[in-house]
Amino acid sequence: MKKTFVLVVLFIFPLVAYLFFASGVNNFGKLPVLTENVPEPIQFSGDNQLTDKITILGFLGKNIGKKKGNAFNLNQKIYKRFSEFNDFQMLMIVPNGLEDEVGALKEELGALSEVDKWNFAFGEEGDVQNFFRSLGTNLELGQDFSTPYVFIIDKDRNLRGRNDDEDEGVKFGFNTTSVAELNNKMEDDVKIILAEYRLALKKNNANRSK
Repeated sequence: MKKTFVLVVLFIFPLVAYLFFASGVNNFGKLPVLTENVPEPIQFSGDNQLTDKITILGFLGKNIGKKKGNAFNLNQKIYKRFSEFNDFQMLMIVPNGLEDEVGALKEELGALSEVDKWNFAFGEEGDVQNFFRSLGTNLELGQDFSTPYVFIIDKDRNLRGRNDDEDEGVKFGFNTTSVAELNNKMEDDVKIILAEYRLALKKNNANRSK
């Protein structure tokens, strides 16, 4: 009896869990596209590629020290959970002149996890504002060119989010101030988009093998 229980736990339960998750992705469909064709941020120096990346996009603004808590929440709840996936990245947009502050932040994050997929791009304040507006959200940057919200950008540079969120209706971004929101909403949505790409990859591989 004990051996049977152990076998169920080790082999059957993971299979059932996988099938449940896979069917859930199929039932819910793809994560909705809220804004198409987000432009490449080529006006920024540093890491500035969106195409072919699954990107968590954020705007840290001019007061990096005040955004450390947001960055740590994002690192612990999202980055550490998904950083092992290929083509996944964090991309933070920052005004020029804050390279030293960003370096210090990255060093602090590095004490908690690997930070090879934490990327930063620097540009003029006007370019930061214009690029944010190109996302087409219902949100605004603060006077310091920051927002606590981060956004999911897919490999085709589409902003993904929710169009039937129980609290906001249309949900463009996720508030990094709220650990509950990262845990209960953003983590689920990142799982969906990663599963979506894995499913597409499996279909492509199956078609090639025929």
